[in-house]
Amino acid sequence: MIHVKICGITNHEDAQAAVDAGADALGFVFYPPSPRHVLPEQVAQIIQRLPPFVTTVGLFVDVALETVNDLAARCGLDRIQLHGNETPAFCGQVKQPVIKAFRMKNAESLGQLPGYRVSAYLLDAYVEGALPGGTGAPFPWALAVRAKAYGPVILAGGLTPDNVEAAIEQTRPYGVDVSSGVESAPGIKDHRKIREFVTRARAVALEKGIS
Repeated sequence: MIHVKICGITNHEDAQAAVDAGADALGFVFYPPSPRHVLPEQVAQIIQRLPPFVTTVGLFVDVALETVNDLAARCGLDRIQLHGNETPAFCGQVKQPVIKAFRMKNAESLGQLPGYRVSAYLLDAYVEGALPGGTGAPFPWALAVRAKAYGPVILAGGLTPDNVEAAIEQTRPYGVDVSSGVESAPGIKDHRKIREFVTRARAVALEKGIS
């Protein structure tokens, strides 16, 4: 089974569309510069209306530890995704399981991973000048294959309904993460694209026996 996360959720309608399509996890961006930024009150309201067994993930960038733990408790987040310069020690003090994001520039970028003991490594593309928390650009997928030696890998960066099958077939990751690739505008999801993304991800995983 391939795990599918729809990130950058900003409203209940998009959250419900992702759940109805079969997404395993929803991501909420607590990073004000992002066009997908949401307030804690919004996230709490959305999460309260979700059905059981949907994993909720909060995305943070270089936020104080106390803030991360407080917002996780207030909103009901299941996982914390860190996209900044958080240290291994910082990750170890987060109360929820941590997904640590790394921007892949080249093979040397993989050298960061072994120092972190986290629940999963999310790999995104390195794009000069891009905001942390999602670039919308792909990176060489061969790096994701190598990263699996360190633990579960979540593939992100430029995924769309059109390339998710090839991405999964080539890397066989633990999961895939998409945001801009299923949007009609920044922060507004295209429900048809969400359904297509999840359907294609599931189909190729089933066809190739990926688990």
